[in-house]
Amino acid sequence: MLEIGIALLPLLALLASLFMGHYPGHDAIVRLSERLASRRRQRSARSAPRPRLSRAAAASGGLLIALGIAKRPPPLAA
Repeated sequence: MLEIGIALLPLLALLASLFMGHYPGHDAIVRLSERLASRRRQRSARSAPRPRLSRAAAASGGLLIALGIAKRPPPLAA
């Protein structure tokens, strides 16, 4: 019985903390999100936008096999 009580102590401490309105790890999450947001702003401000390479719309893999054995052509894209 004592082992179960000892195992439940961290859970009870967390529940008591949440019940009192303190959210463990909240400050760390806020700091991390601010750091990531500042990196994005710095990166976008200092570098010119990179041209995006367009991908060819060729079928490959399973889609290529499916198109090869299809009884009718695929519907036209609207």
